[in-house]
Amino acid sequence: MSTENETDGETTRITRKGQVTIPKELREEFGLQEGDEIRWEKTEDGIRVRKATRSSGRGMLVDEDVSTGKREEMAEELEAEIHEKRRTEWQP
Repeated sequence: MSTENETDGETTRITRKGQVTIPKELREEFGLQEGDEIRWEKTEDGIRVRKATRSSGRGMLVDEDVSTGKREEMAEELEAEIHEKRRTEWQP
């Protein structure tokens, strides 16, 4: 995959498998890490790529009487477990 600097941004190529690489500078600027989810949105102008919010879906399977603080704690623990699992599975 090659990148090319343009006046309005960088470009990357789509692989045969439909994969793209997000340029390192953009990953660092927007805090994107391995395992993060990206949202692809269709707009009138084309496609918008955004980092999926951390809070989307949080607490959906937790009893209603669980405090917001506890929900956040549980979600952060689960997120850390998922990141660790993905990290170890993706290593050669």
